[in-house]
Amino acid sequence: MQYNHQEIEKKWQEYWAKNQTFKASNNSDKPKYYVLDMFPYPSGAGLHVGHPLGYIASDIYARYKRHKGFNVLHPQGYDSFGLPAEQYAIQTGQHPAITTETNIKTYRGQLDKIGFSFDWSREVRTSNPEYYKWTQWIFIQLFNSWYNKDTDKAEDVSTLVGMFEAEGNANVNAVADEDIKQFSADEWKNFSSKEQQEILLQYRLTYLSDTEVNWCPALGTVLANDEIVNGVSERGGHPVVRKKMTQWSMRISAYAQRLLDGLNGIDWPQPLKDIQTNWIGRSQGAMVTFDVDGHDANIEVFTTRPDTIFGVSFMTLAPEHDLVAKITTDAQREAVEAYVEATAKRSERDRMADVKTISGVFTGAYALHPFTGKQVPIWIGDYVLASYGTGAVMAVPCGDQRDYDFAKHFGLEIPNIFEGVDISEQANDTKEGIKLANSDFLDGLNYKKGMKTVIYEMEKRGFGFGKINYRLRDAVFSRQRYWGEPFPVYYKDGMPQMIANEHLPIELPEVEKYLPTEDGKPPLGNSTEWAWSTETNSVVSNDQINNETVFPLELNTMPGWAGSSWYFNRYMDATNDGEFVSKEAVEYWKEVDLYIGGSEHATGHLLYARFWQKFLFDRGFLPVDEFAKKLINQGMILGTSAIVYRVSGTNKYVSLGLKDQYQTEELRVDVKLINSSDELDLDGLKNWQPQFADAEFELEEGKYIVGREVEKMSKRWFNVVNPDDICEEYGADSLRLFEMFLGPLEQFKPWKTSGISGVYSFLKKLWKLFHNGENFEVSEGEATKDNLKTLHKTIKKVEEDIENFSFNTSVSTFMIAVNELTAQKCNNKVILEQLLVLISPYAPHIAEELWNKLGHEESISTAAFPVFDEKHLVESSKNYPVSFNGKMRFTLELPLDMSKEDIEKTVMAHEKTQQQLQGREPKKVIIVPGKIINIVG
Repeated sequence: MQYNHQEIEKKWQEYWAKNQTFKASNNSDKPKYYVLDMFPYPSGAGLHVGHPLGYIASDIYARYKRHKGFNVLHPQGYDSFGLPAEQYAIQTGQHPAITTETNIKTYRGQLDKIGFSFDWSREVRTSNPEYYKWTQWIFIQLFNSWYNKDTDKAEDVSTLVGMFEAEGNANVNAVADEDIKQFSADEWKNFSSKEQQEILLQYRLTYLSDTEVNWCPALGTVLANDEIVNGVSERGGHPVVRKKMTQWSMRISAYAQRLLDGLNGIDWPQPLKDIQTNWIGRSQGAMVTFDVDGHDANIEVFTTRPDTIFGVSFMTLAPEHDLVAKITTDAQREAVEAYVEATAKRSERDRMADVKTISGVFTGAYALHPFTGKQVPIWIGDYVLASYGTGAVMAVPCGDQRDYDFAKHFGLEIPNIFEGVDISEQANDTKEGIKLANSDFLDGLNYKKGMKTVIYEMEKRGFGFGKINYRLRDAVFSRQRYWGEPFPVYYKDGMPQMIANEHLPIELPEVEKYLPTEDGKPPLGNSTEWAWSTETNSVVSNDQINNETVFPLELNTMPGWAGSSWYFNRYMDATNDGEFVSKEAVEYWKEVDLYIGGSEHATGHLLYARFWQKFLFDRGFLPVDEFAKKLINQGMILGTSAIVYRVSGTNKYVSLGLKDQYQTEELRVDVKLINSSDELDLDGLKNWQPQFADAEFELEEGKYIVGREVEKMSKRWFNVVNPDDICEEYGADSLRLFEMFLGPLEQFKPWKTSGISGVYSFLKKLWKLFHNGENFEVSEGEATKDNLKTLHKTIKKVEEDIENFSFNTSVSTFMIAVNELTAQKCNNKVILEQLLVLISPYAPHIAEELWNKLGHEESISTAAFPVFDEKHLVESSKNYPVSFNGKMRFTLELPLDMSKEDIEKTVMAHEKTQQQLQGREPKKVIIVPGKIINIVG
C-alpha cells in the first residue's frame, strides 16, 4: 500500500477540526501548560516556509505536553490592525477590513495545511470590536490610574484625589510631570473642574502632552522608532522628520526599575534581556542646573559624572530643545534654524548610530558655570537627543571622547584640569587615587569620594541633586491612522473624557478616504458620524455637536502594539463578554509557560506587553506581573536567491562564469525559474518580466548559470518558497520534519528544497514498517530484545531532545530507529504503537493514520507518552571481536558475567578457532572481559 500523504493529511485535518481535538478546557484536573506563538500579522503575501519554523517547534512541544498528561492551551489569532492594510486601502479604495479578512483566510488555510494543533475556538483578532472593546477598557484603566512611588505600584486615581482633598500635593510621591506646581487642599477644592482635570493629567498613566515624534508625511502618521529603517519608514521607504505634536502617551517610565528587576525572574534569552536592559538604560548621577546668561532661563543637565563638572568648557543642546529658539542670538539665528531643519529629517536611531559625523552650530548664547560663574558657550548638536535625559549635555572634552572630538573640530577650549588622568566612563569605578583639582572642597579627594562630595555641594548650594535616570522614554500612543483601535475618548471644554465601560466598544466609523483630511487632521476627521452624545450614549452625526450634550470624539487611533500587549490574557477566556478575562480563567492559566517568537520584538511588543501586564497586576486584574515564564527566540530560515548579471549600461546578461570579464550589475530573479543545477529557464524568464523579453544572454556551454546568495527569505528578493507547494508535493509531515532537521531552533539556516526528499523517503520507510506489500500487517507477539533496545533508546533520546528544544537531533533519532527496526524486520504492535506516539508531535498526520489502522478509535493525541525503561539498554552480553595476531576473524556473542577462564574455554572450543589454528597451540591468549579477545599464534 502506497503512502498517500495528500489523502491522509486532508482526512486528519478535517477530523481535528470537526472533533475540536485540541480544544482546551478552563476546568481540568490535569496540570496546565500554556504554549504560545507571537501574534502573526496576516499580510497579503501569506506564509513562506520561513514563517512556520517557530510554529512547528511550539506545536511539537504542545503535542508532547498533551502526551505527558497536561491540559494544554495552544491558541492562535491575528494582530489584524496595522499600516499595510491601510496603505492598500489608500491605493485601491478597498476597506481594510475586507483586505484583512481575505488575508486571514489565506493564513488560516496555510496554517491548517501544516497540521498545527491550535485551539481555534479561542481565536482572537485585534480588529474585531469584541476584542478591542477590552483594549479600550484597558486604556480607560490606565487613564484612571497614577503611579504611587511610596507603594511602588499603580493605584486608582481616586486615591490621589483623596490626598489632594486632604493635604494638597506637597507630600505626594508620584511618577508625574516635572513642572507641577504645589497647591494646598483648600486650593484644590477651589480649582475649577477643568483646572483639576489639567492637574490630574500630569499624574495619569496615560496622558496628553506635546511630544517630539517621528512624522512621516507620505504615510500621514507618527511612526515608532522600530518602524524606521535608515531614516525612512520601514513601510514604503518614505522620509521621516521630527515634529512636535499633541499626542496620547503612556507613562511606561514609571515601571523602568520594575521592568529591569523583572528580567531576573524570567527564563528569557540573555541577549534579549541585554537589549531590554540597555533600552531601559539605568544610570546613576546628578541633575545640575546651569543658568543662561542674560535670560530668565536655565538648562538642566543629567550627568553620570558630576565630579567632572570643573572640566565643562561648553554645553550642547538637542536641536529640538525648547530653549534653542529663545536663546539664539540674531547673528546665529539663520545658521541655527537651518541646522534644526536639517536635523528634523534624521531619525533618532540614525543620530544615535552615527558616531563619526561631527556637526553642530553655536547659538551665540552662554550658560554660567554653577561653581565658578564662568561663561560657557551653548551649542546645538544632533548627537544630543531631546528624548534622552534632559536634551542637554555639559561637555567635558578632557573626559569624554565625543566631547573632545567636538571641541577639537570647532576649536573650543579643552581644559586640562585632571592632570592627564582618564576620567571617561570607561574608567574603573573602583580605582583609587584619582586626584581632582580646581576646587577647595575637591582637591586631594579620590574618585568615589569626589562624586559624593560634588553632589553634596550641589545640593547644599541649590543647583543640583543626586538622581537615578533612565533612558526609557514614555511611549507615544497616538497614531494618525484609520485602521486602528479608536480611543474611547470625547472632548469637553478641551479636556478628554472617558466613555463609560458599559458603552464600549466605540467602533470605527466608515470613511470615504483613508488619508488625513485636507487641513491635516487624522483620517477619522473624514467621518461625518464621529461625535458622542452624552444623552443617548452613542456615536452621532458631527452636525449635532453643541459642546453641551454632544461632543467631538478623538480623531487619532491607537498604535499597533495596543492589541498585542495583552492578547495572551484574552486567549484564557476569549469569548467572555462581561470582562477581559475572568478571575477563574486567569487564576487557572496564570501566564504563558512557553512563548516562541522573534528577537526583533525586544524593545517593542515584549517591553510594552510587560508594562501592561505589570499595570494590570497592580490594579488587581491579573495574578502575576510577568506574562511569559520562558521565551525562545527562533532563528530564521534563509532563502537562496538567484542572481543574473547584467552588463552595465546594456540589456545583455552574462552567465556566472563569464561575469568577471565585464562590469556587471546584479539582479535577483524568481527562484522558481532555476533547476537543481542552478540553470536558468530562459524562456520562463522572458515571460516573467518584460525587461527580459528582448534581452541578450551570453551562455556557458549552452546554459545560463545563475549566482546564488543565501539571505533573508523575502518577496523582494524573489526567493520565497510557498509552504503550500511543499505540502502538495511532499506533505505537511515532511515539511515539519525538514524544518526541524535543518538545525538548532535558535540558529539561522538556509533552505534548500532538494533536501526535503530525504525526509519524505524516511516517512515512506516508516509507512512500510506497518505494511507487507499492499497489506497492513503487524504482529501481536512479544518484542525481541533488539526491538526493545531500539525503542527505549529512542524514547530516552527524544524525550531529552524535546525537553531541551533540540528538535533537529530528534529527527535523526527517528531515522536511526526506523532503519534499525527495518533491519530487525520488526512489525511488532507493542513496539510500533509506542514509536508512533514518539513521532506524532513531529509528524502528526501519518501517526494518526497508522494509529487508527492499529485499531484505536481515539486520536493519538490522547495517548500517554512512552515511559523509558533503562533495563532494556543494560547489556547482558557482549559481541566480542575474536582476533588472531591482531586481526579480527569472527565475532562471538558471550554473556558479560562470564569469567575470563570460561571465555577462554568457549573460544578455544569454537570451530572457527580450530580452523584458524589448524592444530597449532597458541603462544598466548589475551582476554579483556567485556572488550577484546586476541589469540597469538
